[in-house]
Amino acid sequence: MNSPRIAWAVTGSGHYIEECIELMLTFNHVDLYLSQAGEEVLKMYSIDINDLRNKVKVYRDKAASAPPVGLFYKDYYQALVLAPTTSNTVAKCVLGISDSLVTNLFSQAGKCRVPNIVYPCDIAPEMKTTAPSGEVMVYPRKIDLEATEKLRDFEYTTVVESVDDLSHALAVYK
Repeated sequence: MNSPRIAWAVTGSGHYIEECIELMLTFNHVDLYLSQAGEEVLKMYSIDINDLRNKVKVYRDKAASAPPVGLFYKDYYQALVLAPTTSNTVAKCVLGISDSLVTNLFSQAGKCRVPNIVYPCDIAPEMKTTAPSGEVMVYPRKIDLEATEKLRDFEYTTVVESVDDLSHALAVYK
């Protein structure tokens, strides 16, 4: 292997997804992991998976055991990015539930001491987010905000609050 790669996971959140994908595509050594909901959301935002396949390797959530997570044991990845990340995925990560491709990635990256950068969709009591029709206001629930806060205490995990923060956190991997 010439250069360690970045694993980038997309879940079912549309929270600035177009900007997250645009940022992802600025990296030369990145693999894209899609949850089933992530695939659906890409379609809602008119992001063509086939176009992405021409630029990055794409892994889809199709196997119960999430075989690609073994790459973390081979030092194949230098970082895992979850961006954007649903409240469901954040909650599962906080509780240690690894029952999908993305939550397995988070679990195995942590066990291998590979840094995680997570961009949750729920970061403030009132916030703007993106919907297929444009920006909208949302009011995350207390339980979702609490899960995001708990995630900040995880080893090897950085929680970012904007695409700019995500870009700054990723600068060391350029």
